[in-house]
Amino acid sequence: MKRVAVMVAAALVLAGCGGGKTATPPVGKPPHIPHALAQAWVQQANEVAQALAARDGCTAVAHADELRAAVTSSEALVPRRLRAMLLAAVDGLPARITCNPAPPQKPHPPHPGPHPPPPHHGPGHGHHDH
Repeated sequence: MKRVAVMVAAALVLAGCGGGKTATPPVGKPPHIPHALAQAWVQQANEVAQALAARDGCTAVAHADELRAAVTSSEALVPRRLRAMLLAAVDGLPARITCNPAPPQKPHPPHPGPHPPPPHHGPGHGHHDH
């Protein structure tokens, strides 16, 4: 499942940046997604991946649903050549994630407080005063 989120993020980055410079001129204009939109989707895909890495399936599903809604609502801005692949990836993503809550965090052992000062041994406390 993390692999799908990473693939979606990679596809968005590549489509959003328009590719690199090449020595030969391109035959046709490459498909292009507005950079800001692609970056927002990459961030959402990264949130899915981070939740999966933390083994928090429920949060991952929520982020995947948000990503799907964002991509679907902006579908008209996605070039036709990329649209089918992108929509298929984000539509199927939530269903591929199992909603399981994050594992409980291990409690941290309490920090010992400051140590009390050693007892004061002055006159009359068991020492011989000479």
